[in-house]
Formats: sequence, structure tokens, C-alpha cells
Amino acid sequence: MLRPIKELDGFSIHATDGLIGSVDKSYFDDARWTIRYIVVDTGNWLSGRKVLISPLAVIEVGWAAREFDLTLTKSQIENSPDIDLDRPVERQREIDYFNYFGWPNYGYGDGLGGTGAYATALTDAASFSAEKVMETPPQKSYGDPHLRSTGEVIGYNIEAADGELGHVDNFIVDDESWAIRYIVVDTVNWWPGKKVLVSPQWIERVSWAESKVFVNLPRATIKSGPEYNSTALLDREYEESLYQHYGRPRYWEK
Repeated sequence: MLRPIKELDGFSIHATDGLIGSVDKSYFDDARWTIRYIVVDTGNWLSGRKVLISPLAVIEVGWAAREFDLTLTKSQIENSPDIDLDRPVERQREIDYFNYFGWPNYGYGDGLGGTGAYATALTDAASFSAEKVMETPPQKSYGDPHLRSTGEVIGYNIEAADGELGHVDNFIVDDESWAIRYIVVDTVNWWPGKKVLVSPQWIERVSWAESKVFVNLPRATIKSGPEYNSTALLDREYEESLYQHYGRPRYWEK
């Protein structure tokens, strides 16, 4: 099911033996456009420490109850490698994290794997070429260059092929594969009251220095596209109309 990432804010997170905290924010991989971590605020349990949880550990997302169930115990989480989230997450710390839980190396392998209910879907959605990643190898001192906070990118300006379009308002995530299927664009700066969806596959580039996302579509084409209604769940009928309008290949047919 497709859901806005903002809906996850404040969800309670449950280990196999009890509550560990609530969702604080998410990190995504900007090379694969997949959610890589959920950041959990552990509150008084671990004296305010925040921990990273991979979607590989998720058994189920309870949208109605606003909670996650994990395959991990509280002890496993408490003793996991501590990562300073006030600084860029270093690649070596990520390797330590995945080694600790016994999961395959995330960064340079053929894909993801694990024991959670979503492991297979994640493997399919997030598999990638090691050669591609090695084109821009992460520098330990500067953190993983492909790891970005969704909260950081929300608010970035959107530039269409022929001018300014609006800004990033939200991300639409597949709650089985954890792939980011769409960016929600608020066009308030151009024509008020309308939000539209743009697939990451249609993004030409992201300028982190300029806080700007460049889309290789003209403004008129986007303006005439299907409007996004944030109060309604996205279904395949809407997606069909979206891809038909833009004349782009459908991700579910690949």
C-alpha cells in the first residue's frame, strides 16, 4: 500500500518484548530512492538515545493503531552500535550496525536480505549494482553521501524543465518494499491549491547545495496532470492515469 511518509511520525515501535519508543524521522537512499532507516526516539527508556531501525526488522506496520512490530528484542536494540545522529552517518558505522544484526552488507552487495516480513520485497526494490555505487564511493569522514533525511528534503524547491514548479511537500512510500514511489509537489508558488506527484524516475538530478530537485518534465504537462488528493489512498487506477498522462513506463511492469 502507498502511504505518505509523514504519516509515520509518532508511530510507536514495539520490540518482541515491549515498547521501545516512537518514530522520529526517516533516512532514505538517494541512489535507489528507498527508505533505509527509521529513526526511533527511545524517550526515557535509553535516556533519550535515538536508534536506527532498518525496515528489514519490521514484521508489520499497523496503520490504524499507528505502530510497528519488530523482529528484534529490546536487549538487541539496547546493545546495538551507537550512531551519532547529529553528524552524517559514517559508512563504517552502518557496516558495524548490519554486522551486529547479522544482515548482509547493505552498501556494496547485490541487495538486501533479512528475516523480517518485508525482506523479500526490500531485496527486489532496493537491489542495485555495486559498480554504480562505486562511482561515488562514500567518504568516511563526511558520512554516506547517499543517505538523506526525508525531513531535510521536504521543503526543497522543484524545478521543471522550463521553470520553477513548487516545493517538496511529502514522500509516498510503498509500505511493503519501502521504495519511495512518488514525491508530492506542492505548487502553491505557481498555481495555488494543487498538489501533484512526480516519480523519482522522472527526476533529472538533485542539487543538495541548492536545496533543489530538477524534474525533466515541462510545467504545462505537470499542471494538466492528475491532481493528488492527500485525503484519499492511492490506488492502481489513479497510478494508471498518472503514468498514462506522462507517457512513462510503469514501475510495476518492470
